[in-house]
Formats: sequence, C-alpha cells, structure tokens
Amino acid sequence: MTTAAPDRSPKLRITEIFSSLQGESTRVGLPTVFVRLSGCPLRCVWCDTKYAFQGGESRSVEAIVEDVAARGIAHVCVTGGEPLAQKACVPLLKALCDAGFSVSLETSGALDISVVDPRVSRIVDLKAPGSGEVDRNRWENLPLLNERDEIKIVLADEADYGWAKARISEHDLARCCTVLLSPVQGKLDPALLADWIVRDRLPVRFQLQLHKLLWSDARGR
Repeated sequence: MTTAAPDRSPKLRITEIFSSLQGESTRVGLPTVFVRLSGCPLRCVWCDTKYAFQGGESRSVEAIVEDVAARGIAHVCVTGGEPLAQKACVPLLKALCDAGFSVSLETSGALDISVVDPRVSRIVDLKAPGSGEVDRNRWENLPLLNERDEIKIVLADEADYGWAKARISEHDLARCCTVLLSPVQGKLDPALLADWIVRDRLPVRFQLQLHKLLWSDARGR
C-alpha cells in the first residue's frame, strides 16, 4: 500500500480568495483575483479590513496558486491584513509570478519590501498622521522603489495632506514611481482633496476606491 507524499509546500493563513475588479492603484478596473492574507501588526484607525486581523484558513502555496489559476484571470493582487507579516508570502509571490500571472502586492510599508520578487508591482502605503501609525513607516523602503511600484497615501484631513505634500517633495517620490492620494471615506471630501491637488500642481494621481462605489463595503468584492 502506498501513501501520499506529505505536502511540504509553505502554508499561509488566508482570509479569502475572490474575483473582482481592482478598485485602486494604476490597475484600477482590471479583472483581478484577490488573495487576502490574515493578520496585521498595524491598527490604522480608518482600516476597512479589520475582519482579516484574526483567523483564516491554512492553505499551501501550491493550493493557493491552483485556486487562482482555476479562475482564469491574468491579474492577481496579494493583500491583507499585512501580507508580508507571513514569511510564506514571499514564496507565494514568486510562485504566482512563475505561473505567469501579473502580480501586485498591497503592503503597509512597515515591513521590508526588498525580499519581494522583482517581477511583483509593490503598492506601498505611507501612513499619514491621521492613520495613527505614522511611526511605523519604514523609510528604508523608499530607495528600493522603481517604476513598477506605487506609493499610496490615504488622507483623513488637510493636516494629512500637508504631511503627504512635504514627504513627496522631501523624498522626490514622483520621480521614482506613481504616487496615489486617496481620501478616507466619510472623513475627507474627495472634491476638496481634488481641489488641493490641482491647486498645488502636485505630481500625483487622485483615486477613489472603485469597489466601494460599486458594492459599498461588501466583503469578497
């Protein structure tokens, strides 16, 4: 009698895998498979994915790639929580790239992005003061960014905007990658943010969360 070989593929805790439209970044509107990993070491006051902080189903890298492949969509976004808080996120990203997918990673910017496969587009947050986590920004990540990557800054008020404007200038962020500015839903009027960007000729891209406009706060969309 033969027995199946044990699965030695790295395991991750997964909150959900679902197909939708990308709601943010320069990939907005593209059909995308989202792989949402569980757990996050940050606690941003405006976080909209608190349900991913705990729990999750343990799945192997191999099983996750098979699930993604079965959906027949070319674009994959690994998100969280904070994906890089799980060590096996790195081999997952590599496996998805090896399988031929166009892969993006949404990360808080608090952890080292140098370990990420260079084929991945890294969407890196900068946490403004209004998030409550500004001290968690890992500034060492900024010199690692390239034209494949993007910086996202979510703003709760005019003070956050002033902070973001100063950081964009100080680090010359728009020169290395696309910079995205977003208003916190229900906190900052999007039209007001748009006016500030135009007034200041800021070299950024304004964005709203498309998925929330289409489906409100529904999970798995």
